[in-house]
Amino acid sequence: MRFRAKIVDLACLNHFSRVINTIAKLAKSCTLRLTESKLYFILSDRVANGGVSMWGELCQGNFFDEYQMEGVAVDHNEIYLELMPENLSRALKTAQSAKAVKIKLTNKHSPCLRVAVELPSLSSSSRIVTHDIPVKVIPRRLWNDFREPSVPDFDVSIYLPALKTMKNIVERMKNISNCIVIEANLSGEMNLKIETDVVSVTTHFKDLGNPPWASEDGCQSSAQGRDLQSMAEARIDIKKLQQLLVGQQVNPTKALCNIVSKRIVHFILLHEDVSLQYFIPALV
Repeated sequence: MRFRAKIVDLACLNHFSRVINTIAKLAKSCTLRLTESKLYFILSDRVANGGVSMWGELCQGNFFDEYQMEGVAVDHNEIYLELMPENLSRALKTAQSAKAVKIKLTNKHSPCLRVAVELPSLSSSSRIVTHDIPVKVIPRRLWNDFREPSVPDFDVSIYLPALKTMKNIVERMKNISNCIVIEANLSGEMNLKIETDVVSVTTHFKDLGNPPWASEDGCQSSAQGRDLQSMAEARIDIKKLQQLLVGQQVNPTKALCNIVSKRIVHFILLHEDVSLQYFIPALV
């Protein structure tokens, strides 16, 4: 089992760093799945128990100048590692003006991801700062626990408004209530609502547009035949939504949300080489 990778391009390095910062804001600990073509960051708190889950996907070819990996076996050419993304984020913070960053899976005393940052130096020799990030290798028998979550059979799918706008609204609402209702319909309308004994606040968004899921693969079964004006809604923990919006550093080109009434809200943030899915269960 081997893994080594190298980033030389500074723009790629900064982009990778932003992605890791975003992941670190969303998960204290997560699983890094390495395959030949992609890196996955997975958080699979049981949604049934009220936990959020996350699925981040990166194409390695868009970030790394060199990338080599050998999985646990020829027929299972993958590696699964448990790590704290904050540690990786911290290591990459030292790399903002680096000439190169090398990442390698090592096992001196215990498994580590070694991040070697080559910094520019005034002399001819370069300075190298090394960070060893502890990881836990996840055995093959547990891999099935980390499969991609299936997209729920949603009632409404809608594009989100500007995330910055949404973040500002949610931050203000958080001071009033611990939970928020997200509701949307198939006419491009979405409302963010909080209700307490004392106050009721609603922010309305119009003309957001609805993704063309149905025409692509016919998977929009519960939304088909649905009244375009009728709202699907879910009440969720406002802190979990805020965490997603505050941690966002990837600047997605598309952001959308699928609502399964009273069950789950599924967010999808898409950038040309990164996709992030985030599932927040509804409160009962």
